[in-house]
Amino acid sequence: MNDRPTEEAAAQATLLAQTNVELRICVVGNGCTPALVPPGAITVALPENLGIPGGRNAGAEALRKAGDPAGLLFFLDNDATFPRPDVLARLVAEAERRPKAAYVQPRLTGPDDVTTPRRWVPRLRASHPERSGIITTMTEGVVLLRREAFDAAGGWAAEFFLYHEGIALAQQLWAQGYIGWYAAEVRMHHPVTSPARHALFHRCSARNRVWVAYRNLPAALIPAYLTVWTVITLVRSARGGQVRESLRGKREGWARRHEQQRRPMSWRTVWRLTAAGRPPVI
Repeated sequence: MNDRPTEEAAAQATLLAQTNVELRICVVGNGCTPALVPPGAITVALPENLGIPGGRNAGAEALRKAGDPAGLLFFLDNDATFPRPDVLARLVAEAERRPKAAYVQPRLTGPDDVTTPRRWVPRLRASHPERSGIITTMTEGVVLLRREAFDAAGGWAAEFFLYHEGIALAQQLWAQGYIGWYAAEVRMHHPVTSPARHALFHRCSARNRVWVAYRNLPAALIPAYLTVWTVITLVRSARGGQVRESLRGKREGWARRHEQQRRPMSWRTVWRLTAAGRPPVI
Protein backbone atom coordinates (compact mmCIF):
# COMPACT_ATOMS: atom_id res chain seq x y z
CA MET A 1 0.00 0.00 0.00
CA ASN A 2 3.10 2.23 -0.26
CA ASP A 3 2.68 3.16 3.41
CA ARG A 4 5.90 1.59 4.73
CA PRO A 5 8.68 2.69 2.37
CA THR A 6 11.51 2.04 4.83
CA GLU A 7 10.23 -1.37 5.88
CA GLU A 8 9.40 -2.31 2.28
CA ALA A 9 12.91 -1.45 1.13
CA ALA A 10 14.40 -3.59 3.91
CA ALA A 11 12.08 -6.51 3.12
CA GLN A 12 13.02 -6.45 -0.55
CA ALA A 13 16.73 -5.99 0.07
CA THR A 14 16.91 -8.99 2.40
CA LEU A 15 14.81 -11.03 -0.03
CA LEU A 16 17.15 -10.27 -2.92
CA ALA A 17 20.09 -11.25 -0.71
CA GLN A 18 18.85 -14.84 -0.34
CA THR A 19 21.31 -17.42 -1.68
CA ASN A 20 21.07 -20.93 -3.15
CA VAL A 21 17.46 -20.48 -4.28
CA GLU A 22 15.95 -19.48 -7.60
CA LEU A 23 13.44 -16.67 -7.10
CA ARG A 24 10.60 -15.26 -9.13
CA ILE A 25 9.28 -12.24 -7.28
CA CYS A 26 5.84 -10.63 -7.44
CA VAL A 27 5.06 -7.33 -5.69
CA VAL A 28 1.36 -6.63 -5.10
CA GLY A 29 -0.01 -3.13 -4.67
CA ASN A 30 -3.24 -3.45 -2.71
CA GLY A 31 -5.27 -0.55 -4.06
CA CYS A 32 -2.20 1.15 -5.54
CA THR A 33 0.69 0.83 -7.96
CA PRO A 34 3.75 -0.41 -6.03
CA ALA A 35 6.36 2.29 -5.63
CA LEU A 36 9.23 -0.13 -4.90
CA VAL A 37 9.73 -3.02 -7.30
CA PRO A 38 12.94 -5.08 -7.68
CA PRO A 39 14.36 -5.38 -11.21
CA GLY A 40 12.62 -8.12 -13.16
CA ALA A 41 9.81 -8.60 -10.65
CA ILE A 42 6.19 -9.07 -11.66
CA THR A 43 3.95 -6.23 -10.54
CA VAL A 44 0.27 -6.39 -9.66
CA ALA A 45 -1.59 -3.09 -9.16
CA LEU A 46 -5.02 -3.82 -7.70
CA PRO A 47 -7.54 -1.00 -8.28
CA GLU A 48 -8.88 -1.38 -4.73
CA ASN A 49 -7.66 -2.78 -1.44
CA LEU A 50 -8.80 -6.41 -1.41
CA GLY A 51 -7.38 -7.07 2.04
CA ILE A 52 -4.29 -9.07 2.90
CA PRO A 53 -5.49 -12.55 1.82
CA GLY A 54 -6.98 -11.16 -1.39
CA GLY A 55 -3.71 -9.44 -2.20
CA ARG A 56 -1.75 -12.63 -1.58
CA ASN A 57 -4.08 -14.56 -3.88
CA ALA A 58 -3.55 -11.96 -6.61
CA GLY A 59 0.21 -12.38 -6.34
CA ALA A 60 0.02 -16.17 -6.48
CA GLU A 61 -2.25 -15.99 -9.51
CA ALA A 62 0.08 -13.55 -11.30
CA LEU A 63 2.99 -15.94 -10.76
CA ARG A 64 0.93 -18.83 -12.13
CA LYS A 65 -0.02 -16.86 -15.24
CA ALA A 66 3.62 -15.94 -15.80
CA GLY A 67 4.22 -19.56 -16.82
CA ASP A 68 6.28 -22.44 -15.40
CA PRO A 69 5.12 -21.78 -11.82
CA ALA A 70 7.42 -22.90 -9.04
CA GLY A 71 6.41 -25.77 -6.78
CA LEU A 72 6.82 -23.59 -3.69
CA LEU A 73 5.33 -20.23 -2.75
CA PHE A 74 6.71 -17.94 -0.07
CA PHE A 75 4.49 -15.14 1.23
CA LEU A 76 6.32 -12.12 2.67
CA ASP A 77 4.66 -9.21 4.42
CA ASN A 78 6.31 -5.90 3.63
CA ASP A 79 7.41 -5.27 7.22
CA ALA A 80 9.20 -8.61 7.69
CA THR A 81 12.89 -9.17 6.97
CA PHE A 82 15.32 -12.06 6.52
CA PRO A 83 18.10 -11.84 9.13
CA ARG A 84 20.38 -14.18 7.15
CA PRO A 85 20.91 -14.92 3.45
CA ASP A 86 20.19 -18.64 3.85
CA VAL A 87 16.68 -18.47 5.35
CA LEU A 88 14.76 -19.42 2.20
CA ALA A 89 17.21 -22.19 1.29
CA ARG A 90 16.83 -23.68 4.77
CA LEU A 91 13.03 -23.55 4.57
CA VAL A 92 13.12 -25.24 1.16
CA ALA A 93 15.38 -27.95 2.62
CA GLU A 94 12.87 -28.48 5.44
CA ALA A 95 10.07 -28.87 2.89
CA GLU A 96 12.11 -31.37 0.90
CA ARG A 97 12.79 -33.42 4.03
CA ARG A 98 9.10 -33.45 4.95
CA PRO A 99 6.94 -34.18 1.89
CA LYS A 100 3.82 -34.43 4.07
CA ALA A 101 4.24 -30.81 5.19
CA ALA A 102 2.07 -28.52 3.05
CA TYR A 103 3.62 -25.51 4.74
CA VAL A 104 6.81 -24.71 6.61
CA GLN A 105 6.80 -21.91 9.13
CA PRO A 106 9.94 -20.14 10.38
CA ARG A 107 10.08 -18.73 13.90
CA LEU A 108 9.12 -15.07 13.84
CA THR A 109 10.96 -12.81 16.26
CA GLY A 110 11.40 -9.12 16.88
CA PRO A 111 14.44 -7.33 15.46
CA ASP A 112 16.39 -8.50 18.53
CA ASP A 113 16.30 -12.09 17.13
CA VAL A 114 14.89 -13.35 20.45
CA THR A 115 11.51 -11.88 21.36
CA THR A 116 8.62 -14.04 20.15
CA PRO A 117 5.12 -13.04 21.35
CA ARG A 118 2.84 -15.99 22.05
CA ARG A 119 0.55 -15.02 19.17
CA TRP A 120 3.44 -15.67 16.75
CA VAL A 121 3.91 -19.27 17.89
CA PRO A 122 1.65 -21.41 15.67
CA ARG A 123 0.71 -24.02 18.29
CA LEU A 124 -1.04 -24.18 21.65
CA ARG A 125 2.14 -24.86 23.64
CA ALA A 126 3.52 -21.40 22.95
CA SER A 127 5.75 -21.02 25.99
CA HIS A 128 8.70 -22.61 24.17
CA PRO A 129 8.94 -20.89 20.76
CA GLU A 130 12.40 -22.41 20.21
CA ARG A 131 10.98 -25.94 19.81
CA SER A 132 10.30 -27.22 16.29
CA GLY A 133 7.45 -29.57 15.52
CA ILE A 134 4.15 -30.26 13.82
CA ILE A 135 1.72 -27.31 13.79
CA THR A 136 -1.93 -26.87 12.88
CA THR A 137 -2.03 -23.08 12.29
CA MET A 138 0.39 -20.62 10.71
CA THR A 139 1.77 -17.10 10.86
CA GLU A 140 0.54 -15.98 7.47
CA GLY A 141 2.99 -13.20 6.63
CA VAL A 142 6.12 -15.38 6.49
CA VAL A 143 5.28 -18.90 5.36
CA LEU A 144 6.43 -21.36 2.69
CA LEU A 145 3.63 -23.31 0.97
CA ARG A 146 3.47 -26.10 -1.58
CA ARG A 147 1.81 -24.63 -4.65
CA GLU A 148 -0.16 -27.81 -5.41
CA ALA A 149 -1.65 -27.95 -1.92
CA PHE A 150 -2.31 -24.21 -1.85
CA ASP A 151 -4.22 -24.35 -5.13
CA ALA A 152 -6.21 -27.44 -4.08
CA ALA A 153 -7.28 -25.64 -0.88
CA GLY A 154 -8.55 -22.70 -2.91
CA GLY A 155 -5.88 -20.30 -1.70
CA TRP A 156 -6.41 -17.76 1.06
CA ALA A 157 -9.95 -16.91 2.21
CA ALA A 158 -10.15 -13.51 0.50
CA GLU A 159 -13.45 -12.63 2.17
CA PHE A 160 -11.70 -12.50 5.56
CA PHE A 161 -9.89 -9.29 4.48
CA LEU A 162 -7.75 -9.36 7.61
CA TYR A 163 -6.97 -11.89 10.41
CA HIS A 164 -7.42 -15.65 10.80
CA GLU A 165 -7.07 -16.52 7.13
CA GLY A 166 -4.12 -18.69 8.19
CA ILE A 167 -6.33 -20.81 10.45
CA ALA A 168 -8.82 -21.33 7.62
CA LEU A 169 -6.10 -22.31 5.14
CA ALA A 170 -4.18 -24.54 7.55
CA GLN A 171 -7.31 -26.54 8.34
CA GLN A 172 -8.01 -27.04 4.62
CA LEU A 173 -4.44 -28.24 4.10
CA TRP A 174 -4.80 -30.72 6.95
CA ALA A 175 -8.08 -31.85 5.37
CA GLN A 176 -6.05 -32.83 2.28
CA GLY A 177 -3.95 -35.13 4.45
CA TYR A 178 -0.98 -32.79 4.93
CA ILE A 179 0.58 -31.41 8.09
CA GLY A 180 2.32 -28.14 8.93
CA TRP A 181 5.90 -27.87 10.19
CA TYR A 182 7.38 -25.23 12.49
CA ALA A 183 11.12 -24.84 11.81
CA ALA A 184 11.97 -22.90 14.96
CA GLU A 185 15.70 -22.84 14.25
CA VAL A 186 15.03 -20.76 11.10
CA ARG A 187 14.19 -17.22 12.19
CA MET A 188 12.72 -14.14 10.57
CA HIS A 189 12.24 -10.64 11.96
CA HIS A 190 9.14 -8.47 12.36
CA PRO A 191 8.36 -5.35 14.42
CA VAL A 192 6.73 -6.30 17.72
CA THR A 193 3.35 -4.56 17.70
CA SER A 194 -0.09 -5.59 18.89
CA PRO A 195 -2.94 -5.84 16.36
CA ALA A 196 -5.39 -5.42 19.24
CA ARG A 197 -4.71 -1.67 19.20
CA HIS A 198 -7.03 -1.40 16.19
CA ALA A 199 -10.84 -1.56 16.45
CA LEU A 200 -10.85 -3.33 13.07
CA PHE A 201 -8.92 -6.21 14.63
CA HIS A 202 -11.68 -6.93 17.15
CA ARG A 203 -14.46 -6.79 14.55
CA CYS A 204 -12.70 -8.85 11.87
CA SER A 205 -11.29 -11.33 14.36
CA ALA A 206 -14.73 -12.08 15.83
CA ARG A 207 -16.39 -12.20 12.40
CA ASN A 208 -13.75 -14.44 10.87
CA ARG A 209 -13.91 -16.95 13.72
CA VAL A 210 -17.54 -17.56 12.75
CA TRP A 211 -16.53 -17.97 9.13
CA VAL A 212 -13.69 -20.39 9.97
CA ALA A 213 -16.20 -22.60 11.77
CA TYR A 214 -18.80 -22.43 9.01
CA ARG A 215 -16.30 -23.04 6.22
CA ASN A 216 -14.29 -25.87 7.73
CA LEU A 217 -15.99 -27.70 10.60
CA PRO A 218 -18.50 -30.55 10.68
CA ALA A 219 -21.90 -29.14 11.63
CA ALA A 220 -21.83 -30.86 15.04
CA LEU A 221 -18.68 -28.98 16.08
CA ILE A 222 -19.73 -25.48 15.03
CA PRO A 223 -21.67 -24.66 18.26
CA ALA A 224 -18.79 -25.83 20.47
CA TYR A 225 -16.22 -23.84 18.49
CA LEU A 226 -18.29 -20.67 18.52
CA THR A 227 -19.08 -21.01 22.23
CA VAL A 228 -15.40 -21.34 23.12
CA TRP A 229 -14.35 -18.42 20.96
CA THR A 230 -17.23 -16.19 21.99
CA VAL A 231 -16.17 -16.50 25.63
CA ILE A 232 -12.48 -15.98 24.83
CA THR A 233 -13.19 -13.05 22.50
CA LEU A 234 -15.41 -11.26 25.00
CA VAL A 235 -12.86 -11.67 27.80
CA ARG A 236 -10.04 -10.35 25.60
CA SER A 237 -12.05 -7.50 24.15
CA ALA A 238 -13.34 -6.46 27.58
CA ARG A 239 -9.75 -6.01 28.70
CA GLY A 240 -9.07 -3.87 25.65
CA GLY A 241 -12.37 -1.96 25.79
CA GLN A 242 -13.60 -3.28 22.42
CA VAL A 243 -16.63 -5.40 23.41
CA ARG A 244 -18.92 -3.49 21.05
CA GLU A 245 -16.67 -4.13 18.04
CA SER A 246 -16.35 -7.82 18.91
CA LEU A 247 -20.11 -8.26 19.21
CA ARG A 248 -20.55 -6.38 15.95
CA GLY A 249 -18.13 -8.79 14.28
CA LYS A 250 -19.92 -11.84 15.68
CA ARG A 251 -23.26 -10.60 14.38
CA GLU A 252 -21.79 -9.83 10.96
CA GLY A 253 -20.13 -13.23 10.76
CA TRP A 254 -23.31 -15.09 11.61
CA ALA A 255 -25.51 -12.99 9.30
CA ARG A 256 -23.17 -13.54 6.34
CA ARG A 257 -22.03 -17.11 7.04
CA HIS A 258 -23.88 -18.51 4.03
CA GLU A 259 -21.71 -16.38 1.74
CA GLN A 260 -18.78 -18.61 2.67
CA GLN A 261 -17.88 -21.70 0.68
CA ARG A 262 -18.52 -24.62 2.98
CA ARG A 263 -15.92 -27.42 2.77
CA PRO A 264 -16.25 -29.27 6.09
CA MET A 265 -13.37 -31.46 7.14
CA SER A 266 -13.85 -35.16 7.71
CA TRP A 267 -13.99 -36.69 11.18
CA ARG A 268 -10.65 -38.28 10.37
CA THR A 269 -9.18 -34.79 9.99
CA VAL A 270 -10.79 -33.79 13.29
CA TRP A 271 -8.99 -36.71 14.92
CA ARG A 272 -5.67 -35.89 13.25
CA LEU A 273 -5.85 -32.28 14.45
CA THR A 274 -6.75 -33.46 17.94
CA ALA A 275 -3.88 -35.93 17.99
CA ALA A 276 -1.57 -33.10 16.87
CA GLY A 277 -2.53 -31.12 19.97
CA ARG A 278 -5.29 -28.81 18.74
CA PRO A 279 -8.85 -30.13 18.73
CA PRO A 280 -10.69 -27.97 16.18
CA VAL A 281 -12.89 -26.36 18.82
CA ILE A 282 -9.92 -24.58 20.46
